[in-house]
Amino acid sequence: MTYLVELIHEHAHQAHWIVFSMLMLAGINIPISEDLMIITSGLIAATILPENTWILFAAVFFGSYLSDWIAYWIGRTLGRRMWNLKWFKKTIDPKRLIQAQLFYEKYGFFTLLIGRFIPFGVRNCLFMTAGIGKMHFGKFLISDGIACVLSNSVLFFLTYELGKNYQILLKFIKTFNIAIFSIFIVTLIAFVWYKVTKNKTNNNNI
Repeated sequence: MTYLVELIHEHAHQAHWIVFSMLMLAGINIPISEDLMIITSGLIAATILPENTWILFAAVFFGSYLSDWIAYWIGRTLGRRMWNLKWFKKTIDPKRLIQAQLFYEKYGFFTLLIGRFIPFGVRNCLFMTAGIGKMHFGKFLISDGIACVLSNSVLFFLTYELGKNYQILLKFIKTFNIAIFSIFIVTLIAFVWYKVTKNKTNNNNI
C-alpha cells in the first residue's frame, strides 16, 4: 500500500486515473483502502495540483460509487455461490457477511447509509449483502449515492484543507510535542524529587 501511495505521488498528473482504477479493483475485494485513496487525492489536490482538485474529487467519487456497484452485482449474481470461488473464499469472512446481512434485514436502507462510513472491509460486505438480498438496484443507487457523496466530501475536503495549511499544522504539532515533552520532564523531576524526599524522611525516622 505504501508503494501504491508513492506511485500516485510520483505520477501526480495521472493520479486521478490511478486512483479511479485502484478503487474499481477494490470493488472485487482486492485489499485497497478506499479511505487512503481519498486522503492521498486530497493531499495531492492541496499541495501539488490545486488546479486538478475537482478532477481528483470526481475520480474518488465515481471510483468509490462504481466500485460499490461491482460489489452489489457480485452479490446479486453469485449469491452465496461466491464462496465456491477461491478468491472470495480467501478475502471475505462468511461471519462478517452474515452479520452484515442481519443488519441489512433489520435496518435496510439505513444500513447502507451508516455502513458507507465504516472502513476495513465492512463496506463491501454490505454492498454484496444488498445484492444477495436482491435489494432494488434503484434504491441501492440512491441510498449509496447519498452516503458516498457525504463520506467522500467530508474526507476529501477535510484532507484538502489540512493539506493547504500543512505548515500551520506542522507548527501546531511541533508546539504540542514540545509541550508534552516539557510536561513529561517536569513530571519526571517531580516524581524523582518526591521519591528522594520520601526516602530521606524514612531514613530520619529510623
